[in-house]
Amino acid sequence: MSFCEIKNLGKSYGEGSNKSEILHDINLSVEDGEFIAIVGFSGSGKTTLMNSIAGLITPDEGAIYFKGKKVQGPSPERGIVFQNYSLMPWLTVFGNISLAVDQVFGSWSKQKKTDHVNHYIDMVGLTHAKDRRPAELSGGMRQRVSVARALSMQPTMLLLDEPLSALDALTRSKLQDEINDISQKEKKTIILITNDVDEAILLADRVIPLNPGPKASLGPEFVINVPRPRDRTKMNNDENFKKLRKEITEYLMQIGIEAAGEDDSFKLPDIAPNTSFPPNDAAKKAAAVMNPQALERYVEFSQVTKIYPTPKGPLTVVDEFDLKMKKGEFISLIGHSGCGKSTVLSMVAGLNDISEGGIILDGKEVTDAGPDRGVVFQAPSLFPWLSARENVKLGVERVYPHGTKKERAEIVEYYLSRVGLSDSMDKKASELSNGMKQRVGIARAFALSPKLLLLDEPFGMLDSLTRWELQEVLMDVWKRTQVSAVCVTHDVDEAILLADRVVMMTNGPNAKVGKILEVNLPRPRTRKALLAHPDYYRYREEVLTFLSDCDRKHDAPSETEEQTPSKQEPVPQATSKEASTENASEKQSA
Repeated sequence: MSFCEIKNLGKSYGEGSNKSEILHDINLSVEDGEFIAIVGFSGSGKTTLMNSIAGLITPDEGAIYFKGKKVQGPSPERGIVFQNYSLMPWLTVFGNISLAVDQVFGSWSKQKKTDHVNHYIDMVGLTHAKDRRPAELSGGMRQRVSVARALSMQPTMLLLDEPLSALDALTRSKLQDEINDISQKEKKTIILITNDVDEAILLADRVIPLNPGPKASLGPEFVINVPRPRDRTKMNNDENFKKLRKEITEYLMQIGIEAAGEDDSFKLPDIAPNTSFPPNDAAKKAAAVMNPQALERYVEFSQVTKIYPTPKGPLTVVDEFDLKMKKGEFISLIGHSGCGKSTVLSMVAGLNDISEGGIILDGKEVTDAGPDRGVVFQAPSLFPWLSARENVKLGVERVYPHGTKKERAEIVEYYLSRVGLSDSMDKKASELSNGMKQRVGIARAFALSPKLLLLDEPFGMLDSLTRWELQEVLMDVWKRTQVSAVCVTHDVDEAILLADRVVMMTNGPNAKVGKILEVNLPRPRTRKALLAHPDYYRYREEVLTFLSDCDRKHDAPSETEEQTPSKQEPVPQATSKEASTENASEKQSA
């Protein structure tokens, strides 16, 4: 028998007609020292599976065997790290880990336990913070405490239930490296639940999809034949990596992504919003069409700077951000956490004052917020007591006051149908899943017919399957509207998939445009077509290399300095499509 054996596992919740079978006939053998990644998505039963292995819940069918014995409850031999940190807020880092060590190794001497705790605190790089309480730690530091606590119990198997999914990309990559290091040095048997294909390939010996529920079952296994040690940037040129990434992604898309339920019975009325042109003002519309310069410089950021006061003096977060956008262009804005991406977006949205410089949209300076800019945040900020229809209707009534009641209703219904919510328009926002709420947010933004669409990590809180699906929805609706758009993202693949140009920002503070990448990939784009395009991995490597250079040459402020970052010089700008060239030409023509 294998080190860990799952045989014919099944688990249901509910009773009678409300009974739902979550897991069905799960079978898996895990060898001693093996690293298994199970790629799971929202509603697929991944946490139920992990809790069953940990012994926290009892399966209805089948059994789990660990080192030859049937699992009948929790054990310190199977350490588990959840997505949420579950730390005691009144205890320090040292105290949280000591609590676990005292439970497992109560017979040890006080000194031995202290040395043991300090060893694992040092292993995850938190020696400098061992006397801090959770409220004084960043999200990444809290998750490190959870990992150290699990390891301190010296489990023979480590269970990781999406431990990094709530973290930003930079912190996530650093913790991936730590988990990888621990797995190789400690030779732990590890089962990781993740929704990130790249994370799974980077860390695991085998990747196994968990097919979406109900009746979730395991899909085919993919053996990761990429040699260790693995470097995320270098892997981009590895043919085995590319092949595996394509196969796993295509399998997941095949089993999970279905067409958003569009209903062609909904038609968009022929009416312009009051943010675009006054109704029937054909002369103004014609003038804009006839002015090529206005179309080429539809959005202009001119030396845009944001300075915040701090106890140690002024802190320049964004420093002379320069960019011009064409009408109908889609820009992706990417960079590490703290580089000011969201600050730039909030300034063009009119939600944050500009300290120096200025932003021009369609010939008018941005001074405050307005419905001519549609914003989609990571959390869509819906009114929970209103239906999806009513949430979208609020904005439509503001920008189409000259329309009839029927025309406004048709606009609302058209965009909700386009994002696949034809059958859920009258559900209250509180009754919708996170993915459905984000669809409402996208529909609401497009329904305003804004001059500029602003997307701030719009899919950052969603699992990969939902994120892929909504990216397709966004591209489809954008293709129909050709609205000018700026999308802030940490996701390299998302940046390339969506954009005409990827604008890369240097590390903050004093962040600015470091490099601009022209994405000359044919539209309409799909993720499947992207993976097959010969230029895709070249574009991907350019962005990954830039982000890696930001790390290597100008390390981001350490987590001990997160609240008081020091001034840094910008990253030396690269050779292709230099931001310095772009900025110089803008200043000359301004």
